[in-house]
Amino acid sequence: MSKLFFVDAHLDLSMNALEWNRDLREPVEEINRQEAGMTDKPDRAKATTTLPELRNGNIGLVVATQIGRVIEKNNNLPGSGWHSPEQAWAQTQGQLAWYRAMEEEGQMVMIRNKTELDEHLALWKNGKPNNSKPIGYILSLEGADSIVNISYVERAYNYGLRAIGPAHYGPGRYANGTDSSGRLNQMGIDLLKEMDRLDMILDATHLNDDAFWHALDIYKGNIWASHNNCRAFVDHNRQFSDDMIKALIERDAVIGIALDAWMMVPNWIRGSSTPQGMNCNMDIMINNIDRICQLAGNSDHAAVGSDLDGAFGTEQCPYDLKTIADLQKTPQLLKNRGYTDNDIEKIASGNWIRFMRKAL
Repeated sequence: MSKLFFVDAHLDLSMNALEWNRDLREPVEEINRQEAGMTDKPDRAKATTTLPELRNGNIGLVVATQIGRVIEKNNNLPGSGWHSPEQAWAQTQGQLAWYRAMEEEGQMVMIRNKTELDEHLALWKNGKPNNSKPIGYILSLEGADSIVNISYVERAYNYGLRAIGPAHYGPGRYANGTDSSGRLNQMGIDLLKEMDRLDMILDATHLNDDAFWHALDIYKGNIWASHNNCRAFVDHNRQFSDDMIKALIERDAVIGIALDAWMMVPNWIRGSSTPQGMNCNMDIMINNIDRICQLAGNSDHAAVGSDLDGAFGTEQCPYDLKTIADLQKTPQLLKNRGYTDNDIEKIASGNWIRFMRKAL
């Protein structure tokens, strides 16, 4: 097969640009050269994702995040979050400013509606080289803590925000996420009602089991899971059980498979395990895609949400992936499992595009 067009539904581009101080216009090799010897973050000199690598991989459309957690004031762990929602909001606005700067230079373009989506896809499929094409992005908020109050939801929608995941890790202001428990609080219920009013996308990723079922019961609009794997392979609350996957399929959701090694192989120990030592390769990604397809009885609900720049790099992703452009290995791996060209195209981009055309 020729190089397929890919959509990646979860990248923390602005977080890397601002908090990691990475100029994402540069090649991966240059960023890793600059970071040689740095130890402040575990993925220094192990980056996989830049704008040139997205172009190299024919990944012309992404869901790009804003993120700003709020934590208790007595929690002083570095980088874990902000001590007020106003601070977290300011962080997300700095991230938005970076996306705007990339747009002004022609590096990226925000996608806010179906017309803009179709125009962007036509540009990327015109047969010309990708070198000067902007990376299209749909703006998503990972964790709603930075929404100071409900009136900020419409403010964010007006500047282009189209999807919100109410929770991230631990207890949140609106919902409880990974490694916590409990249903949505009243603020979370009001958040979902406002998102429904604005026809936004609910990202079910990171919701704990209680909040997941509560949210699905409340929310009437479009739901996706931008980056979430299967609990059948890694038995942890960060992953979805088969029943949760089936419920999402019933809502016509699409689930993006993430490439974070601890979500791919059981018993991963951060800072100790290695991809080679745990035999973590891209075939495990295919296992997760295949399970969703088997549960659905079709290939309409599985896709990619790599999270490849989510505070990890090659030290914690499949050993046969060196940069995000290696997503192009996915089609042959799927073909090896008996998937047809039509199935593969849907998993690479078609499922996300179908969903986006409906939701935008």
